Amino acid sequence: MALSEEPAAGAAEDPAEDPVEDAAEDAALACGAALESFGESAETRELLGRLPVVLADRSAREGALERFRVIMDKYQEQPHLLDPHLEWMLNLLLEFVQNKASPADLVHLAFKFLYIISKVRGYKTFLRLFPHEVADVHPVLDMFTNQNPKDHETWETRYMLLLWLSVTCLIPFDFSRLDGNLLSQPGQERVSTMDRILQVAESYLVVSDKARDAAAVLVSKFVTRPDVKQKKMASFLDWSLCTLARSSFQTIEGVIAMDGTLQALAQIFKHGKREDCLPYAATVLQCLDSCRLPDSNQTLLRKLGVKLVQRLGLTFLKPRVAGWRYQRGCRSLAESLQHSIQNPKEPMTQAETPDSDGEDDVPAEVESVIEQLLVGLKDKDTIVRWSAAKGIGRMAGRLPKELADDVTGSVLDCFSFQETDSAWHGGCLALAELGRRGLLLPSRLSDVVPVILKALTYEEKRGACSVGSNVRDAACYVCWAFARAYEPQELKPFVAAISSMFIAGFPEYTQPMIEHLVTMKINHWDGTIRELSAKALRNLAQRAPEHTACEVFPRLLSMTQSPDLHTRHGAVLACAEVARSLRTLAAQQGRPVSDFLDEKAMHGLKQIHQQLYDRQLYRGLGGELMRQAVCILIENLALSKMPFRGDAVIDGWQWLINDTLRNLHLISSHSRQHIKEAAVSALAALCSEYHAREPGEAEAAAQEELVKLYLAELQSPEEMTRCGCALALGALPAFFLKGRLRQVLTGLRAVTHISSKDVSFAEARRDALKAISRICQTVGVRAEGPPDEALCRENVSQIYCTLLDCLKDYTTDSRGDVGAWVREAAMTSLMDLTLLLGRNQPELIEAPLCQRLMCCLAQQASEKIDRFRAHAARVFLALLHADSPAIPHVPARPELERLFPRAAVASVNWGAPSQAFPCMARLLGLPAYRYHVLLGLAVSVGGLTESTVRYSTQGLFEHMKEIQNDPAALEDFGGTLLQVFEDNLLNDRVSVPLLKTLDQMLANGCFDVFTTQEDHPFCVKLLALCKEEIKKSKDVQKLRSSIAVFCGLVQFPGDVRKKALLQLFLLLCHPFPVIRKHTASQVYEMVLTYDVVPAAVLDEVMAVLSSTAWDAELPVVRTQRNHLCDLLGVPRPQLVPKPAIR
Repeated sequence: MALSEEPAAGAAEDPAEDPVEDAAEDAALACGAALESFGESAETRELLGRLPVVLADRSAREGALERFRVIMDKYQEQPHLLDPHLEWMLNLLLEFVQNKASPADLVHLAFKFLYIISKVRGYKTFLRLFPHEVADVHPVLDMFTNQNPKDHETWETRYMLLLWLSVTCLIPFDFSRLDGNLLSQPGQERVSTMDRILQVAESYLVVSDKARDAAAVLVSKFVTRPDVKQKKMASFLDWSLCTLARSSFQTIEGVIAMDGTLQALAQIFKHGKREDCLPYAATVLQCLDSCRLPDSNQTLLRKLGVKLVQRLGLTFLKPRVAGWRYQRGCRSLAESLQHSIQNPKEPMTQAETPDSDGEDDVPAEVESVIEQLLVGLKDKDTIVRWSAAKGIGRMAGRLPKELADDVTGSVLDCFSFQETDSAWHGGCLALAELGRRGLLLPSRLSDVVPVILKALTYEEKRGACSVGSNVRDAACYVCWAFARAYEPQELKPFVAAISSMFIAGFPEYTQPMIEHLVTMKINHWDGTIRELSAKALRNLAQRAPEHTACEVFPRLLSMTQSPDLHTRHGAVLACAEVARSLRTLAAQQGRPVSDFLDEKAMHGLKQIHQQLYDRQLYRGLGGELMRQAVCILIENLALSKMPFRGDAVIDGWQWLINDTLRNLHLISSHSRQHIKEAAVSALAALCSEYHAREPGEAEAAAQEELVKLYLAELQSPEEMTRCGCALALGALPAFFLKGRLRQVLTGLRAVTHISSKDVSFAEARRDALKAISRICQTVGVRAEGPPDEALCRENVSQIYCTLLDCLKDYTTDSRGDVGAWVREAAMTSLMDLTLLLGRNQPELIEAPLCQRLMCCLAQQASEKIDRFRAHAARVFLALLHADSPAIPHVPARPELERLFPRAAVASVNWGAPSQAFPCMARLLGLPAYRYHVLLGLAVSVGGLTESTVRYSTQGLFEHMKEIQNDPAALEDFGGTLLQVFEDNLLNDRVSVPLLKTLDQMLANGCFDVFTTQEDHPFCVKLLALCKEEIKKSKDVQKLRSSIAVFCGLVQFPGDVRKKALLQLFLLLCHPFPVIRKHTASQVYEMVLTYDVVPAAVLDEVMAVLSSTAWDAELPVVRTQRNHLCDLLGVPRPQLVPKPAIR
């Protein structure tokens, strides 16, 4: 809270304001907090005592300051807990401040600590403890002589000194009595204490830091003193008005000067006596008008202007408690309720009485003040409107009844639809203030409540969003204020109208709530609100079924033909939800649906689609909304088993679903997913209810037509059409798939295969996998059943192979790794299929398939994308820990259960590299999983994301440490690593990061054991694979990675070293200059790292490497390269002549 916003310590701001109420609220907040005492007392005492010790060390000084700040911030919500400790903290810090031997830096540091305390506890409470005797005035004042107002590092010192000086100004002695002890130097004019303080205050009112706020507090305490006001108030006010007049809010300097001056004036007119300030009020108001602050774009200046205006207005009016105000028995809600319980018949309301002071003259300036406050209610910033609302309340409390009622009328003028949302918000705040203070008489409620009802539903669309939430919140605040301010009998006529907006669970509120939804929310511009409103109507319809069926449903049917898109869309959704709700209720009560939905209503439901089709309302952007809404209608009517079987409307609905699925590519991307899901859900419900000849038996014609249509569209050149039709096949009921299962699975399997023409159709492959999974759940498992009707021994392996093959989909395009969507769907489908088989026919899970499944999941759980790694880990653990019954043939199950105990892994965040990779790297010790985990880790270790690289590398190196003393294990690991390399040769997705991984492993000595043997097979094969990988490559990243590997291979003795050097010397003459430079740099580091160059030529080799311009022309570079070959005994590479062109 800004200094200018706080009331005087220990005093109410206004006679009509009760400080007990605020104290009670503070107590309630304190009771709700968690802390009970200042628990860091000992630490704080030690921290403050060590300030001289940490002063010299900047790091320790900042650490102590930050620690103290952390301690104090804990008590922001309960600052009263600091009260018993404030005095000793203050004394410790003031010892440093008042000690003349203390260095300046220690004094400034002590004031920083004092500022932190004052910020948390509030300066008013803390300041009372500061020394404020007569003897303290001059020492505090003298401290300002050493202050630099432009030093932004020490502003806390000046801030606290100004506040300290303000509390010393409260001494009850004339300041002139202090001047007698001042000795002036010969020839030097003596400055009085009063003038010195005023000079300090004026100088700091125009600084740019927070000291400006403290200077305003100082001025308010100093200028309003009895001895100072006689001599200095007029001159200070004149200085203030001159400052305002010559300052402009168009410049930064002007804004700062006006801010400090306005704060000071507001504080003076707040704390000064009315009779002292009244002579100057009109002049100040006139000057303020000339400043034109409402035109400023500085929020704080406008707020201070409103604050000063209201203080001037209160100065014009005599302080009094309006005798005409409405008074409830107690200001505390709890006390009022208790009084009502104990004395229910005693009246607690003071009747409206004639205004005894009605004849008092109201100065003409008051009208100007009220007008400016009303303008402030419409300000664009909330803090200005809030200050204006408080001012309206304070002013109305001192006005005669008739004039106060005029003010209320002016406030009500803010609630016009020609006004902005700011005016509505400010008007609500003002009404709340008037009601809270008892200044809004019950006779006005009939005018106010309708306005509040509008405010409770206020919303104004602006572009793609809306405004009005602040207005609705403020209207709720008004309702809260009224509930506290008025007796129940005063509000009784309005309670139902206000509460029906929010409480629908009680019978008396149900119908008003339904009316509100139909009138205000079904046609809302926000689609989410329309959808939620329709669902709310579904719930409410069962509470008032007759009213809904007879009154609401016909209205909704008529609204489905509205020319307004939002109304039409919301009405169709509402019809769908309400019809299903009434059908459900009828079934629960054992009644026919016709008891609620008569023939006319049924006909209206059937006509919705045809009327929209005839009016061509399925086209364009609006058509997207209507397609989705009608699909939801179809689904709900089918699930409600409406008696439409054999009706022509079924063909119309089927056409809509088919047309939507075939033309998904024409639908905007942001709506496509929702429409696709709605159409698929509608198809599933429609086929189950209206395309069944008998229960469990499909209509042959419909089955033939739909299956044939969707299978044909799976080969569409449009990806979205494939997506929709794949999901449609997956949504068909079991009886629709009978005799067609093999055909459908074959069609979906074809979609999952990647070909050159549809390599980018990742979404189609993903949805085909989802469809396969759903079909498996739909048809169920019968081990010896026919493959055309159920999952069985004959088709399970084929389905597994399809799903597992999709785990190899690493397609990338401009969207990134789109193959990850396919892999994710494949993992989910594999989990669902395996758990299904495990529950019903576990013997169908073959050992090779289960091993391949678990290994592939382990690989995915070791890769670099957090989201998909986490999903793979969850699937892996779900299959491992499945126990109803356990999944058979899981490789190394005992070791896995030891590595991944159910209780321990439940808390692991598999999306966090720091937690996931150390766990998955343990699988490197299990031969069955080593290949696939190493394949996944290689991609992660050689990746780009810093956290992924760091923790995957740590996990890999931890395993390498464990096997360093086991030659056989190291040989096996090396063989697996080479196999991964060989299997992914020229596969840049794996080979490039694998080269980076090999570089790190060689550089960190993971294979140092192999250096004891010349031409170790691991090194020989690795060199050969690296040569093959970069053969004729122009990939700079791959070449740079291979250079590091060749440098690492130089450490191994034998022909491997010479061949590695030869490869490096070949790269020193690579056509790309960047490769030549990088090779020279890496070879230079290699020479320094490994002892492979004879000492006799070491200096010359390093000189050639460092001094040669390797990006020069190739003939020049080749000469230097050949010289290096001679020095190291490596055969010079020979140029191969290009074959002649005949």
